[in-house]
Amino acid sequence: MSIARSVAEVLDEHVTLELECIDRMYCNLYIPILQSPEGIAWFFKHHRGHVFASSALMAPITKAFIEHIESFAEREGIDLVTFRRGERKEDIAKEYLDRFSADEGVLFIGKAQEKTAVVRTERRRNPQTGAPYAWLVKTTAVINQYYFYCVDRDFGPFFIKFASYFPCNGKLCFNGHEYLKRQLAKRHIPFTALDNGIAECADPKKMQTIADELDAEKIDALARKWFRRLPHPLPARDRAAGFRYEISTLQAEFSLTQVFDRPLSGRFFFEQVIRDNLDAGRPDQVQLIFDRRVMRTTPGRFRTRVLSDGVIPSLHVDYKHSRIKQYHKEGRALRTETTINDTRDFAIGRKLENLPALRKVGFTANRRLLGVQRISHDCSIGEDSFQQIHHHIQRNGQHAAALAFGDPRVLALLGAMVLFRLLPRGFSNTDLREHVATLLGLSADLMTRGKMTYDLRRLRLHGFIERIPHSHRYRVTAFGFRAALFLTRSHSRLFRPGLAALGPRDPPAPAALRDAVSRIEHAVDHLWRDVA
Repeated sequence: MSIARSVAEVLDEHVTLELECIDRMYCNLYIPILQSPEGIAWFFKHHRGHVFASSALMAPITKAFIEHIESFAEREGIDLVTFRRGERKEDIAKEYLDRFSADEGVLFIGKAQEKTAVVRTERRRNPQTGAPYAWLVKTTAVINQYYFYCVDRDFGPFFIKFASYFPCNGKLCFNGHEYLKRQLAKRHIPFTALDNGIAECADPKKMQTIADELDAEKIDALARKWFRRLPHPLPARDRAAGFRYEISTLQAEFSLTQVFDRPLSGRFFFEQVIRDNLDAGRPDQVQLIFDRRVMRTTPGRFRTRVLSDGVIPSLHVDYKHSRIKQYHKEGRALRTETTINDTRDFAIGRKLENLPALRKVGFTANRRLLGVQRISHDCSIGEDSFQQIHHHIQRNGQHAAALAFGDPRVLALLGAMVLFRLLPRGFSNTDLREHVATLLGLSADLMTRGKMTYDLRRLRLHGFIERIPHSHRYRVTAFGFRAALFLTRSHSRLFRPGLAALGPRDPPAPAALRDAVSRIEHAVDHLWRDVA
């Protein structure tokens, strides 16, 4: 079985399954009016009827919420785990998930101290009377955050976290691929799971339809469902008065997974993509990928990074606060995912109702990156062509000697190929002999017909020319013309002047290439002395 040699060939002929799906979403949970000191002051003075608003009024709410959490954990038999510094929360959640057998429920409650924006009281004085008064200001503090790691019947594993300090802002995090797996299982559609993805599915079209159905309404329903089941920071009377949580997008990942027919195709493909697309983060390329105009005043860094986790590399393209990541997943699939960390990068609001617009941006960016990669050349094709030209070959039982690069006779043959490309009737043995002799500075008598027959055979078997049917004339192939033009120009404009600059004698004028090589040589000598 041959290895696919280009991006287009791999994507068109070696992908067995393709899936677009929301991956991880990280959402803000907040009560709008309680996000500013002025709103909190209105809450305590006009809703709860206090004369003054101060942080002293927040303490009872915090205390009641913590007591509610502890009593809930004791009543339900749920572990209350304190996260230690540097401990991965996901690893602990996986341990609990492996032991969890119910259809849905709370795995455990985690507690961690984190720096968070809060509203506190600042003592100020009236400039006229000198009397002190309390004033609410926004600041930061290290407070307890409570993580509720749960399993939902429809969404699978997810977590909700609440700050213990009023107004108890929260976060909701879930994974769209876990939602998809649950829905496929509920509908009895056979599938093979991939870590955070799908490797095989009996009904790919239905699977894609289910993935597309994950919308803002379903995400909102997930949050409301568990608000009713978990301890809530605000008492029922406050919620009945309209102080309810709203949901906005903090971070959203939109992924495209393409499963290959065999691991070798994917690994080979991805290595070539990384080599060929190191410039994908340049502003001109980013404009193509994100369909956004990039000017000198556009904020953010535009760069391409290749990161390695062990021996598995990944390609990262940055745009403002967002990025595209591309990597080879479990040796089986190509994962391309756009992560939007700030919806304002694309002039889209943060509310959950804007999810359709975000989906369009994310999935389109994935496709555009692949589109840019499709038109890039694959280095393996160039390697095959180099071997085809510069080594002897066997074709259809016939042997052809190499066309050695730099050999004067070969260069003369290639130069003649460039001229003969324009001849509509092709060329003959005699035509080739005259031009090659001229290019070599020899008499035509010294270039015998037998030598030209030998060269014609070499050129034909190497794919530079083809015989015109029912004649003794030849025409230059498209590959032959391009290769001949490239090789002759490279020799005259690159190798000859470059080697002249690097030769044993200094060139008559300063040579940048010689200076650069000298610096590299000096650095290598210095490194060698350090190692020795």
